[in-house]
Amino acid sequence: MSSLGVAVIGYGLAGAVFHAPLIAAEPRLQVVAVVTGSAERAEQARRDHPGVRVVPDADALFADPAGIDVVVVAAPNRTHAELALRALGAGLAVVVDKPFAVTTAEAAAVIRYAADAGRVLTVFHNRRWDGDFRTIGRLLDEGRLGAVRRFESRFERWRPVPKSGWRESGTTADAAGILYDLGSHLVDQALALFGPPTAVYCELDSRRPGVSTDDDMFLALTHPGGVRSHLWASAVAPRLGPRFRVLGEKAGYEVHGMDPQEAALREGRRPGDGKSWGTVAPDRYGILGADPEAAAFPTLPGDYLAFYSALAAAILDGAPVPVDPVDALTGLRVLEAARESAASETVMRI
Repeated sequence: MSSLGVAVIGYGLAGAVFHAPLIAAEPRLQVVAVVTGSAERAEQARRDHPGVRVVPDADALFADPAGIDVVVVAAPNRTHAELALRALGAGLAVVVDKPFAVTTAEAAAVIRYAADAGRVLTVFHNRRWDGDFRTIGRLLDEGRLGAVRRFESRFERWRPVPKSGWRESGTTADAAGILYDLGSHLVDQALALFGPPTAVYCELDSRRPGVSTDDDMFLALTHPGGVRSHLWASAVAPRLGPRFRVLGEKAGYEVHGMDPQEAALREGRRPGDGKSWGTVAPDRYGILGADPEAAAFPTLPGDYLAFYSALAAAILDGAPVPVDPVDALTGLRVLEAARESAASETVMRI
């Protein structure tokens, strides 16, 4: 088999910008089908991927899955578990966008089904391949910070006027709101570095008129060994804090700004278009050291394509999946504890 046929369910921001371009850039994968009920998005898919098969709904896709080896679930959050189970039942490998599911019970059921059926299952936590996050991993591996005491991470935006859509007008049944959206990334990164927490404290607010779910979040995690993760996500931050600040016993690291890959994908670029993919200019490097002696430290290139390269290797070569779905299940447990903590105004032990 020279390449795997991939069907993308959903062709909004996630499917059209984050998934399909990366799939197309991986030589062993090919976008062969797109599911969308929008005529406008269907035409966009045909322009983006000449010859692609476009169907209006998942029923049409699963009625005739010929030529499909992998299904990417990039539809609204409430459908993730159901569509993943249907794809696994059709004998296909599955990628689920974050959050993995609405509840841990749903996620656990999908994991059990995949294991029993011997199918490849993974979750798209692409932010593990942000350049600044990769750089933190390198600093930890090399011991440059010493024992970490506090890990700070932010996804902050200034959007005083809400956008329309289910993410801001939905309910907990939709996994709407900033906790399950940007918070999914923040929690996954913290767990990838320091492991599952023993305690969770969360504050959630709806700051903008017309928004029915949370748009401002603070989350504190206590990890074994004493590391504390402080995580922020907000749509109402008129001044943005550092993307990361990591404080260790020997040195600290602070970096501002976002990894450039999302902006590049939104502009229609793909990995391989140029040697500068995922890189930032030296004036955007983070700062490493302890005051008063600190200096710029080069940021590693971001590499979202690595996720889909690893997926191809997992299916064709028997390599590990890029993200273990059990990690995503653990992340969902933290998000559920966070919601309960915010509602009760207490620290949750997990």
